[in-house]
Amino acid sequence: MEAVGPGTCGGGGAALGAEGRPAPEARVHFRVTRFIMEAGVKLGMRSIPIATACAIYHKFFCEIDLDAYDPYLVAMSSLYLAGKVEEQHLRTRDIINVSNRYFHPDSEPLELDSRFWELRDSIVQCELLVLRVLRFQVSFQHPHKYLLHYLVSLKNWLNRYSWQRSPVSITAWALLRDSYHGGLCLRFQAQHIAVAVLHLALQAYGVEVPAEAEAEKPWWQIYTMDTEIP
Repeated sequence: MEAVGPGTCGGGGAALGAEGRPAPEARVHFRVTRFIMEAGVKLGMRSIPIATACAIYHKFFCEIDLDAYDPYLVAMSSLYLAGKVEEQHLRTRDIINVSNRYFHPDSEPLELDSRFWELRDSIVQCELLVLRVLRFQVSFQHPHKYLLHYLVSLKNWLNRYSWQRSPVSITAWALLRDSYHGGLCLRFQAQHIAVAVLHLALQAYGVEVPAEAEAEKPWWQIYTMDTEIP
């Protein structure tokens, strides 16, 4: 599978520290992107805008050292910017209140005092910084549409009872969502990520594609004929 970006960009799978454990930066990125996903759900964001927010966050820290800026502020600005990019606009007040509740579950919504306005200004200024650092390249091709197409095609290809018995579809979507905790979305093409999570989901439940042994090519190469996978 051919990577399309730097090997360690965005805290990818190669970011390991001592004893094979994830490096400290990778653990931070994991926690912050989990915050993006949970906050996005509470804000009513669709899956594509949430994925875009994660991609913006990872791409920003491909260019900037983690210690340079508060990653959670960058995450909040990424949510705000992703809403604009994907035409699901969010109010900064909603982002602030959801974030405050995330970190302080028992707290009340913030009052419209000086602290609130300082945080709002920080989000807006950070958004401008992110746009400058990323040179306004904040649109991404996500694997979601490819995975949907592959799942529909494979459902018609497989035995109906095998498909109903195994939650391949649910697992593939969960794997795709989890992939955004790291930088895979920046390192590999969207088609390759989609077919990889589908392949892993099939393996997890021992579901075999009919006539795969007799076929000239593996089934996943049929889905990626227009791209190069060694």
